[in-house]
Amino acid sequence: MAERTPSAMGFFERYLTLWVLLCIGAGIGLGKLFPAAFETLGSMEIAKVNIPVGLLIWVMIVPMLMRVDFGALHEVRRHWKGIGVTLFVNWAVKPFSMALLGWFFIRIVFADYLPSAEHDSYIAGLILLAAAPCTAMVFVWSKLVDGDPLFTLSQVALNDAIMVVAFAPIVGLLLGVSSIVIPWATLLLSVGLYIVVPVIIAQVWRKGLLKSGQGKLENALKRSGPWSTIALLATLVLLFAFQGTTFLAQPLTIGMLAVPIVIQVVFVSGLAYILNRMAGESHKVAGPSCLIGASNFFELAVAAAISMFGITSGAALATVVGVLVEVPIMLLVVAIVKRTRDWYDILS
Repeated sequence: MAERTPSAMGFFERYLTLWVLLCIGAGIGLGKLFPAAFETLGSMEIAKVNIPVGLLIWVMIVPMLMRVDFGALHEVRRHWKGIGVTLFVNWAVKPFSMALLGWFFIRIVFADYLPSAEHDSYIAGLILLAAAPCTAMVFVWSKLVDGDPLFTLSQVALNDAIMVVAFAPIVGLLLGVSSIVIPWATLLLSVGLYIVVPVIIAQVWRKGLLKSGQGKLENALKRSGPWSTIALLATLVLLFAFQGTTFLAQPLTIGMLAVPIVIQVVFVSGLAYILNRMAGESHKVAGPSCLIGASNFFELAVAAAISMFGITSGAALATVVGVLVEVPIMLLVVAIVKRTRDWYDILS
């Protein structure tokens, strides 16, 4: 039995962009006030994994993965066309189109305005962002467009199962094609630490709670919901405590990195929306199908970027820009999907 999806965006989620901006300011300020303390935190590493950040990432990811019911995978057959569109867009289009957009904007359009030493790192961050489909927020987006909850749950479960085996190969392939040195050991370690282990912990915890009834699980999900956002914001404070000098020296960098991300969201969501209509799927399926591809599992992207390239890298900064623009651009997509329902139903 699937848990009920959120009825609306929570307070933290609705104003996530504002919280990110506040964390940027707080991180820069704290980094300047207490440089020695943050230098100590930055040096706390095991196998290139920053321990404080790693713990925060787990706090972010585990509550989200507890929402996923892998038992819902049998629901895939009910809307196999919509699932097919979702998988095609999420895994055959999205990572590759972002790699192309990253190359075009970072190496050509904005090349003279971004530090050349960070070009590869920025592109890597964008690829990491696109290679991980949304896990938690898609439940909110689906509810806002009146999407089919069972379809939403089944596509999230299937995407997460695929992500365990496909994330590393796709990222490795695209980084290699982009002539970016691939730290394979760190990439595989990131998959283990931030996908495999959290999935196991979340599912064991979920099953344990379900033994006491569905209500026990729902109460736990409700209580743990804010953990993810708080841990994400704490991670951003740490990141900008280290990134502050770079950010102040290049204030337009965030705006330039946002351009390919915004274009990607519009392109991917529009493609999935149209393909679902062509396939004859209902609006309740097309909505969540296009939204899961448009949004990202940015917590995983931030974690992988920090592990692979470091907390002060351009890759980490690029993934944070994804966090910054996620809510406003996704709310725009939600509004378009809702307002075009009559058009969709007439033409489908």
